[in-house]
Amino acid sequence: MAKTSKRMQDALSKYDSTITYSLSDASSIIKEITKTKFDASVDVAVKLGVDPRQANQMVRGTVSLPHGTGKDVRVLVLCSADKEGEATEAGADFVGLDEYVAKIKAGWTDVDVIVCTPNVMAQVGALGRILGPRGLMPNPKTGTVTMDVGKAVQDVKAGKIDFRVDKYGIVHAAVGKVSFESSKIEENARELLQTIVKLKPSASKGIYIKSIFLSSSMSPSIQIDSKSVSNA
Repeated sequence: MAKTSKRMQDALSKYDSTITYSLSDASSIIKEITKTKFDASVDVAVKLGVDPRQANQMVRGTVSLPHGTGKDVRVLVLCSADKEGEATEAGADFVGLDEYVAKIKAGWTDVDVIVCTPNVMAQVGALGRILGPRGLMPNPKTGTVTMDVGKAVQDVKAGKIDFRVDKYGIVHAAVGKVSFESSKIEENARELLQTIVKLKPSASKGIYIKSIFLSSSMSPSIQIDSKSVSNA
């Protein structure tokens, strides 16, 4: 049996891992139990009562976190020359087309989000095998395939994130940093959770939100009372 580190023992002593907490309490506890030398990310994991193998039970969407993610998001915009100025002015980190398509084909994926215009999707589509597994493929449903590249870049930089249920029926998303005030962690997490509740597929039967856990980098997880969130 693996030995529990002193840091983990200390963290576990500050809350009861056998009970569920309100989102407000959990947001405060996560700050107390995270002891890292860096500004750790705070993450939410939601187990859903859906079968992701069924197209009519896929849960995917976007949400704008009211206090951002706390992360400097690197954005690449793939577009024709007439849109490059708009993308650059909005704050995109990388802007272009042929040069970056070639770089991606060579293995470069050092970005967090890729935005593109519809008229270049033929070229971007050819990158699907590289971008898809990394969650970087632009998609109209998440607002990353659009002619309004300026707004798309600004939204992402301001804290707009996209999420989707994985093959195990779980949605994972970062909702801030440990340095955030607990109230901001709570508000970001609540915005995400309420969005997931609204996206419940009509084909999903029984309990939709099965469990919710809040954790940070290298911390134990805290279980949230899912009923309180579902009824919020």
